[in-house]
Amino acid sequence: MRTYLEFAFKKFQNKMTYRLDFFMGIVNMFITIVVYLCIYRALYAEATEVDGISFAMVATSFVISLGLSSVFEYNEMFLQDKVHDGSITNEFLKPVNFSLRLLAENMGEAIFKLVFHFLPALLLTMVYTKLCPPKSLGHLLLMLVSVCFGYLIQWLIGFIVQTWSFWLFSVWGIMTIKNVIVRVLSGTLLPIWFMPSVMKKIIAWTPFESIYFIPVQIYLGEIQGIELWEKLLIQLIWILMLWMIARFFWKKGIKKLVVQGG
Repeated sequence: MRTYLEFAFKKFQNKMTYRLDFFMGIVNMFITIVVYLCIYRALYAEATEVDGISFAMVATSFVISLGLSSVFEYNEMFLQDKVHDGSITNEFLKPVNFSLRLLAENMGEAIFKLVFHFLPALLLTMVYTKLCPPKSLGHLLLMLVSVCFGYLIQWLIGFIVQTWSFWLFSVWGIMTIKNVIVRVLSGTLLPIWFMPSVMKKIIAWTPFESIYFIPVQIYLGEIQGIELWEKLLIQLIWILMLWMIARFFWKKGIKKLVVQGG
């Protein structure tokens, strides 16, 4: 475990060396959030609520969802590049688990973006518009737990698609489609509150709601009591299911690589 923590820390340190990336990350995130908030402010016009959802709730949902979507981003072509240049074979010689090492490095990068991109952009956004405070300190802490679960769900979905590099020449197109689906169905672009009832029921049977929308609901106190714990359990179930799928494709991919490589 200590080895993988060191991988995460090294990645965190490496990201800190790029000072321009640090400032541009804040600016980019702040501008993106403000643009979306301007669009929804125009849609709300003089209305205080739409379908029982206030503008402050929408603004909070957007800030959290868009901010986390930026934090969760990582190089999803990493495995494909390793397979194409043949360096993936060198990874198998190292005394560490490749997928866990990759997860640790991606988490190190995510922590950097959270601390040095998202939090500064969040403070700037709070000056620009009013956001809802957390329902309580307990809800805030459970929201952070839910965010960690959401990150693992998103990462596992991306890793599953990455493993298809063992069979496909390029997964870029599939990865792009995957990212669009995640953004739409996770409530990043349009809060799930405003989606048709049929669409809500469909999304409830997918892992996408667990990535951003459940953490937002916990933060706002939209779900409480036993329902809150049920949502966290659902996230854990999705993590387990996706991990099993990722493990299946990874093992099949390694066997295929070994056969082709002799």
